[in-house]
Amino acid sequence: MKLHRNSRVRLLGLAIALPLLFVACGSDTQTAADSAGATSTKLVVGSQDYYSNEILAEIYAQALEKNGYTVDRQFRIGQREVYLPEITNGKIDVFPEYIGSLLQTYDAKANPRSTKEAFSKLTAELPSGLSALTPSAASDQNSWTVTRAFAEKNDLSTIESLKKVKDSIVVGGNSELETRPYGPKSLEDRYGIKVSGFKAVEDSGGPLTVKALTSGDIQLANIYTADPNIETNDLVTLDDPDGLFLPDNIAPLVSARVDDRAREILNKVSGELTQEDFVGLNAESVNAKTAAKAIAATWLAAHP
Repeated sequence: MKLHRNSRVRLLGLAIALPLLFVACGSDTQTAADSAGATSTKLVVGSQDYYSNEILAEIYAQALEKNGYTVDRQFRIGQREVYLPEITNGKIDVFPEYIGSLLQTYDAKANPRSTKEAFSKLTAELPSGLSALTPSAASDQNSWTVTRAFAEKNDLSTIESLKKVKDSIVVGGNSELETRPYGPKSLEDRYGIKVSGFKAVEDSGGPLTVKALTSGDIQLANIYTADPNIETNDLVTLDDPDGLFLPDNIAPLVSARVDDRAREILNKVSGELTQEDFVGLNAESVNAKTAAKAIAATWLAAHP
């Protein structure tokens, strides 16, 4: 069959135009991907089995996703004894950590007195392949906490003042607390404080621990200082002038798979997170029962 000359010209033009159309579409798609910072990198973000740490992990995850990263969430893993081997083995890429407590995992005798010193020592102790990014101004210190009635009855203000207590002191906290460098044994060895027993309460200083404290099942609890339950229940956090607890500023712990761009994103999050912010985020979870995902999204919207 013979084609009319004009028909051949039209077909030739179509043959030329179609590849150009696909090239143009591909170019537009690529430009959109580039502008969104799309990446094929998939990062695993983990968290402790603790609501406050999950909020931080969700903020990290959403910040990375907004910048084109694919995120696999592995939340509520457990305490450091459980999740740290997973990070070391390369199964988790990003994890919210507390620099002083993490440092003591590698060096139980470490005694830095400032955030800067704690971070420097931690950086030196981390195994190959792991890095701690810039610490935030926000922190979640370990503390020894009592009820106000117990503090007033025994004239307590500092950890060392617990030596004056004549009644029994039952300590409460996670089972891991028994062997931590600041645990019950440290109270006896360092200050001569008589501890009459230990009760495991497995919610990381949360509502169950607070209930055990306020009901008198325990007299001394390990509760994190950014927990809104301290103020809500009128509890007293004993002062720590001797530095029993190390500075626990929040910092992302990352694997070698986390590239420079992702590190920059996480550092920006740390730079924006204040102590006031952090306590407020925790209050949203504890008092309003808001999900970590929603809390993180609201905070990120306010800190674009």
